[in-house]
Amino acid sequence: MASESNGGLIDATGYIKHHLQNLTWGQHPDGHWGIAHSAAEATEMGFWSINLDSMFWSILLGSLFCLFFWLAARKATTGVPGRIQNFAETMVEGVDNIVKESFHGKSDLIGPLALTIAVWVFLMNFMDLIPIDFLPETAKRVFGIEYMKVVPSTDVNVTMGMSLSVFALMIFYSFKMKGAKGFAAELTMHPFSADNKVVQIILMPINFFLEIVSLISKPISLGLRLFGNLYAGELIFILIALLPAFAQPLLSVPWAIFHILVIVLQAFIFMMLTIVYMNMAFESH
Repeated sequence: MASESNGGLIDATGYIKHHLQNLTWGQHPDGHWGIAHSAAEATEMGFWSINLDSMFWSILLGSLFCLFFWLAARKATTGVPGRIQNFAETMVEGVDNIVKESFHGKSDLIGPLALTIAVWVFLMNFMDLIPIDFLPETAKRVFGIEYMKVVPSTDVNVTMGMSLSVFALMIFYSFKMKGAKGFAAELTMHPFSADNKVVQIILMPINFFLEIVSLISKPISLGLRLFGNLYAGELIFILIALLPAFAQPLLSVPWAIFHILVIVLQAFIFMMLTIVYMNMAFESH
């Protein structure tokens, strides 16, 4: 266990930093491209680097999600459904009911989008329940990989990438449903309005400032909320792993049980906010 091999403060600090470091690939200062062998090298690579472990696990989990529902659709029957079909139908019907209650427009995109987000985010969050050293140590011993973070939702690049994708859909459908004039009016004629045209013109900059801040805060809060909750949960698991072996089960098991609620709740919140934001994009005043 970590507590057995990390007796001092320096070792404990190194253990924490190691587990919070992604497997990063990018351009080194001398111009060649490759994998970073330390946190300092990863920082030097700058914006255009990529976290290979986050990409690998998120794509793998997304592929498993697609494979599961493909198998469920392939084996679907009008008779007595099997376990896979029954579970898939329960998921689809549950998300569909939530969409019907929260989304008041007409779109064939929102249901599949909500289902994809709910299941994909849940699977990424679920990786936090795997023992903290199991997959990183396996990757190190089998493949010689020094760094391996297995929870994609603890990488702000992943969570912000998903939230910015939702934001792009919001902007697209805002223009499509309201038109450029309607969308501009939404940003400049609310929350303060007046019948007098001169007063309207005076209020436009104030309205635009308030509305643009509100608009931009949506993807930021959406991505950072998921990242912050899962990052904190992962950090607590790392700290528990530093305790003596006899104390670890006493804390890790209760925290894992509590964390099950966190990973489900965060997936649900991300899905719900996506539906709400898309509903706002489809609304015309």
